[in-house]
Amino acid sequence: MTSIYDVLRRPIITEKSTHQYKKLNQYAFEVALDANKRMIKEAVEELFDVKVEKVNTMIMPAKRSRRPQSRRLLVRSSAYKKAIVTLELGDTIPAFEGVR
Repeated sequence: MTSIYDVLRRPIITEKSTHQYKKLNQYAFEVALDANKRMIKEAVEELFDVKVEKVNTMIMPAKRSRRPQSRRLLVRSSAYKKAIVTLELGDTIPAFEGVR
């Protein structure tokens, strides 16, 4: 990893992540597979100018299904690493808020 832009890939915006950032002050990101918690914390703090309290990471498994006729395994989406970033009280990331 050479830059902070390689660590954070994209924000994850779902119904659950919307609830998390509105009520719990937690934001979800897809990150590089070789990124660790310290690298994620530094990237979020520098890019969004906020103070990070805690970082939780998990590797999300690939979604698989079976072909109906041949019963072969089909991979619909590959595995990725997900980070849940908890910010200190009062800090927000305006890119998640959307249109007001």
